[in-house]
Amino acid sequence: MTFYATTPPRVPMSSPTPLPRVRRRPGPGRLAAVLVLLVTCAGIVHLARTDVALSADAAVTLIVFVIAVWLWIFTRIDDTYVALGAAATLTVVGVTDADALFATLGDDIVWLLLSAFVIAAGVASSGLATRGAAFLVTGARTPRSLIHLVTAALVVTAFAVPSTSGRAALVLPVFVAIAGVLADRPRLVRGLALLFPTVILLSAVASLLGAGAHLITSQIVTTATGSGFDFATWMLLGLPLAIVSSHAAAELVLWMFTDADDRRRRLSISAEDVGAQSSTPVTGPLTVAESRSALLLAVVTVLWCTEPLHGIHPAVVALLGALVATSPRYGSVKLGVALKAVPWTLLLFMAATLSIGTALTTSGAVDWLATSAFGPLTSRGAAAGPLFVVVVVVISTAAHLVIQSRSARSAVLIPVVVALAPTVGVDPLAAAFLSTAAAGFCHTLPSSAKPVTLFSSVPDVPTYTSRHLLRLSAVLGPLSAVLVLLFAWFVWPLLGMPLFP
Repeated sequence: MTFYATTPPRVPMSSPTPLPRVRRRPGPGRLAAVLVLLVTCAGIVHLARTDVALSADAAVTLIVFVIAVWLWIFTRIDDTYVALGAAATLTVVGVTDADALFATLGDDIVWLLLSAFVIAAGVASSGLATRGAAFLVTGARTPRSLIHLVTAALVVTAFAVPSTSGRAALVLPVFVAIAGVLADRPRLVRGLALLFPTVILLSAVASLLGAGAHLITSQIVTTATGSGFDFATWMLLGLPLAIVSSHAAAELVLWMFTDADDRRRRLSISAEDVGAQSSTPVTGPLTVAESRSALLLAVVTVLWCTEPLHGIHPAVVALLGALVATSPRYGSVKLGVALKAVPWTLLLFMAATLSIGTALTTSGAVDWLATSAFGPLTSRGAAAGPLFVVVVVVISTAAHLVIQSRSARSAVLIPVVVALAPTVGVDPLAAAFLSTAAAGFCHTLPSSAKPVTLFSSVPDVPTYTSRHLLRLSAVLGPLSAVLVLLFAWFVWPLLGMPLFP
């Protein structure tokens, strides 16, 4: 007789000997950074004992703040984790109380952004964004018209999606569809790959909800001066800069990354090509969900812009819009699904940085830091105002090289800028706005911003490398800074925000 086994017999096996863990020695750069951190903290402690202007609370706040900035720059620890740890530490040591810490989670800015994300989820699920993109790009007949139509569409998305990362994810399928149609024109595809994240980042300044950093800036300014920015004021100041800088960048990308033959050849992009990546139609009449989403966006935007007339808080308007977008009969997405799409880490990061910014202001740390670090500048009074404006724009433009998070840059720079501006005769509101606008440039490296990272590695589509980004940034960086300075001196004063009141 023959017996067949269905499973192999068990053979006792000894577990493999684990390999010894190799401990990597920190490099000289990391050791130098640690040494700088220790020396800085020790210096703050020494100054707290010798300088009567630096109180104990201010010294502790500065030490916690310096450690947080160091962790943001030199480690891979999540930015939100660092911010929450810093905020909790300031509460434990008594600089802020627990009520102030947890109150930031219920701040109207957090609720405004949360509700805006829910509305954006409804708009995205309806297919309205893809239809709008298809409508624009199908009218393009030349590479230049395509570049500028895409730019115009991306500027508009700043009012629909309250996150540069969210906007990048929303328009990525549109880019993939266009890249598929233009597969035989790799230089033009590379130019479009650079254009999408570039315009997304530069056009964010058009809306108060364009980036979380804008809300942080407004809250810090409100805490320090008693008045901040509303939706209409920010749009009035930021939209012209967004349009000019975005289209200037589009023209720059076209000339730097395509040749004369690419620019002369005609295009033919159909709506079906763009809609191939979407589950909703992009031709024919608007669907019910698209019509409702368009109406909701229009109503919410109008209510935000007319707040002085009706007096309804923007966060309440956004909350009502979110309820409509997720309503059982009218909405295009369920509330649970929309809430899953909300970047909760960003909201927690905002709440924590608001707490840190409040501690820096109320403890006197910012005033002492501004006076001590910029004493020679402030001693010149109003005569130093123009130089101060230039320095703020240059530092804000280059800050992304050391602090990758846009919100973290605002949390670091804005308190100091707002405290120092009055001493040199500059309006703190204008100084905060131009610093935030200049910080919109963050294109130098693939890791400088999430949209840049996202478009640098698209499957099956050749995009760009670090070399291309460096080449673009070498021209776009100075151009962006010059545009901010021109608007600060010549345009924004005409719109009601003078540099020198």
